[in-house]
Amino acid sequence: MANIIKIDNSVLKRHKRNENKKRKENTKELRVYFLIICEGEKTEPNYFRSFKSNVMPFVYTIDAQGEGSNTLDLVNRTIKARDNSSQQYDSVWAVFDKDSFPSANFNSAIKLAEKNNIKTGWTNEAFELWYLLHFQFRNTGMSRADYKKNLEAEVNKAIKERSKAKKVNPFIYEKNSENMYDILEKYGNQAQAIKWAAKLLSNFTCENYATHNPCTKIHLLVEELNGKSVALNKEIEERG
Repeated sequence: MANIIKIDNSVLKRHKRNENKKRKENTKELRVYFLIICEGEKTEPNYFRSFKSNVMPFVYTIDAQGEGSNTLDLVNRTIKARDNSSQQYDSVWAVFDKDSFPSANFNSAIKLAEKNNIKTGWTNEAFELWYLLHFQFRNTGMSRADYKKNLEAEVNKAIKERSKAKKVNPFIYEKNSENMYDILEKYGNQAQAIKWAAKLLSNFTCENYATHNPCTKIHLLVEELNGKSVALNKEIEERG
C-alpha cells in the first residue's frame, strides 16, 4: 500500500504564490501606443477611451482626440499629429463617417490615409451603425436618426428583459455620452458586432467607398484595442 503524503495547506499556498510571481516576472509587458484622431469631438473619443488599457501582455496608451473637422482635413491633421509628435505610435487611426460629405471627399480621404500609412476607421453612413451591430445585423442604408431610433429600441428591450423592476427609466441615446462603451458591454454583444461588421465589409470590393453603405471598419480598430489583431500583435512582439 502506497504511503499518502499530506502537504500542509500553507505550504501549497506559498508554492502557488511563488509560481505566480515567477510567471509574472517571466512575462514581459509590451507598451503599445495608439493615436486615434476622430471626426467627432466627443462621441468617438469617449468610446475609445473606455477600452481597457491592460490586455496582457500589452499595456496600452490610447490617445483619442476629437477634432470636429471634415474627412480630408481630418486625415491631414492625423498625419501632422503623428509626424510632429515626440511619441512613436504603434498604430495610428483616422476615424470618420460618410454622413453628408461629398463622395469625392470621402473617397479621397481614405486614399490619402492609405498613401500615408494611416489606418481608417470609417463608417458609412454614421458611427452609430457600429453601436447597432451589437444588437442586430443591418444590410440596408439608414439615416443617423433611424440608427438612433433603432439603437434606443434595442437597448430598452434588453433593459426590460433583464430588469426585475416593473418600471425602469428608458434609455435615450445621447451622441456625446461618456458611457456608451459600458452600455454596449452590458446589453450588447461586441463579438457578434465584429462578425457582422466583417460580413458587411466583405460585401464590397470596389474603391468607390462612398457607395459601401452600410459598412464600417471600426471593428478592425476594436480588434486591435482588444489585443486580438494578429498583424499588430506580431509587429509589437517582433519589436519587443
